[in-house]
Amino acid sequence: MASRIFIVRHGETEWSANGRHTSVTDLPLTNEGRTQAAIAAGELAGEHFDLVLCSPRLRARQTAEIAGFGETAEMNEDIVEWNYGEYEGLTSEEIWERHDPNWNLWRDGCPGGDSPAEAGARVDRAIERFASVEGDGLAFAHGHILRVFAARWCVMEVAHGAHFKLATAAIGLLGYERSTPTIDRWSV
Repeated sequence: MASRIFIVRHGETEWSANGRHTSVTDLPLTNEGRTQAAIAAGELAGEHFDLVLCSPRLRARQTAEIAGFGETAEMNEDIVEWNYGEYEGLTSEEIWERHDPNWNLWRDGCPGGDSPAEAGARVDRAIERFASVEGDGLAFAHGHILRVFAARWCVMEVAHGAHFKLATAAIGLLGYERSTPTIDRWSV
């Protein structure tokens, strides 16, 4: 089992800056996002990772590359962003106005996209992949799926991820206190 897992949300994109739900749309980092990724690189400098997983989406790959892990990162479909289906590209406010005033991602999932159970199952597979290494792990991925990752790491339901706000290019650290999974650092 990995000793610790560092999780890094990709840097800013045009849609993340505007609050638009972005899963399958493959957007590049903005200039600010590239700067954020460079700052994350400094925070990760000097760490050694036995396994580096990266979402294959461009924004996550660019963040991993700028942070210095592009060559060692293993692309992993299980940590792509929550699939927003019919809500792709919309803000939460637009979804509430146009589709469902009571919609909640963490409870309802997305029509044509992932349910909470599907997002959780993917994350559980990624956590199992990290369990195959002895040292530290690193994951470059996306805001909602990393919030699911933190919840599932702590043996919580997917919906608890709603409580773990994660800014662009923020770094979280998951570890243990004795044998209990913990969130050792959370950056917003």
